[in-house]
Amino acid sequence: MTPSKDISRLIEIMAALRAPNTGCPWDIEQNFSTIAPYTIEEAYEVADAIARGDLDDLRDELGDLLLQVVYHAQMAQEAGEFAFPDVVQAITTKMIRRHPHVFGDEKARSAGMAKGMWEKIKAQEKAEKRQARLARGLDPEDNGKGFLDSVPVALPALTRALKLQEKAARVGFDWSEAAPILDKIEEEIGELREALAKGETAEIKDEFGDMLFAVVNLGRHLKLDSEAALSGTNEKFRSRFHYVEQALEKSGGSLEEATLQEMEALWQDAKTAK
Repeated sequence: MTPSKDISRLIEIMAALRAPNTGCPWDIEQNFSTIAPYTIEEAYEVADAIARGDLDDLRDELGDLLLQVVYHAQMAQEAGEFAFPDVVQAITTKMIRRHPHVFGDEKARSAGMAKGMWEKIKAQEKAEKRQARLARGLDPEDNGKGFLDSVPVALPALTRALKLQEKAARVGFDWSEAAPILDKIEEEIGELREALAKGETAEIKDEFGDMLFAVVNLGRHLKLDSEAALSGTNEKFRSRFHYVEQALEKSGGSLEEATLQEMEALWQDAKTAK
């Protein structure tokens, strides 16, 4: 088996890894559920390489993510459901269908993307998917029967909160402006204070979640992605803490030996350092 730029070689490698008698024991024992966390992790590593501007890493991480797609397709093929070519056909069909202003006939291309066309196309896709599931004897509502049930549960919590709010807003369930959401956040903080005073762990967790949900809602109205905003703050915290760490090392100290007051003073220095 030799490396190749042909996708078929990757499919062959995955099949060999999953071969019952000659494959890798670890790969053989995996299933969709056990591999799913790795798929999510690889997607995050792709995003990390992009954020760092490291194109060498991006190439490698995209390969790792592609392997995840091939892995799931191989397991589906073994189950007699679909194979990698079916995955490719599904996405190419979807992209062509959703861009009639690019791939349609001359009339469609000249008309451009008409208002409401995107929603109409997605509604058609949903109807076709529903019929296909019915034909297989499956529940036609694959993601649940509620209006919000199509928002994936596996999304990061902040992102899922945003998606749920955006979808509810489509039918008018939304604040008209950002200002009242600040009042809502203050209300949730008050309820969290009350829960803390009672010392009820379950209630504290519930009220804390309500507060976070309201903060995401505020970010949405401010045209901010909460996930991206928090990622930026995470990096800022890491950078400033590293400044504190380096400053302590230069003075012959360490994080373990420093007092909180010493670290706080250096933290304030980090905030003004370039």
